[in-house]
Amino acid sequence: MASMKLDRIDINILAELQRNGRITNTDLADAVALSPSPCLTRVKRLEKFGYITSYNAHIALDKLGETATIFTEVTLDDHHRENFARFEQKIKSVDEVIECHLISGGYDYLLKFVTRGIGHYQELIEEILESDFGISKYFSYIVLKSPIVKLHYPLNTLFKAER
Repeated sequence: MASMKLDRIDINILAELQRNGRITNTDLADAVALSPSPCLTRVKRLEKFGYITSYNAHIALDKLGETATIFTEVTLDDHHRENFARFEQKIKSVDEVIECHLISGGYDYLLKFVTRGIGHYQELIEEILESDFGISKYFSYIVLKSPIVKLHYPLNTLFKAER
């Protein structure tokens, strides 16, 4: 889809919506110094052009029960385009993988798993290794504590929008 040029107000709308996706249009319009009708028009346009991809709820996992977060570095057997494509296609089907990043440097992918615990992770990684994912080696890092987890991007810092 084609892109559009964003201005300061568009960036402010995105910043507000990522902090509170349930904000009313009236409150959003007040926050970005617009009247409600033009604000809603801008939001619809941002959705249409793919700048807003979804509205989600952030779940307090700790209230549901014990979980473990594990970062895993993965190196593939071979480094041909089809090996990367096969790995990415197969890893998409693993529900516990909540992030997958192709990385430059000493390994190929960085994965973020959320599992019921270390035992669950171990079973899962063994299953993955026994399947044809094309992994030659992996290293796991168990998260003990996450003192900083931001659920929004610093849009106003990253993108100095034109007026």
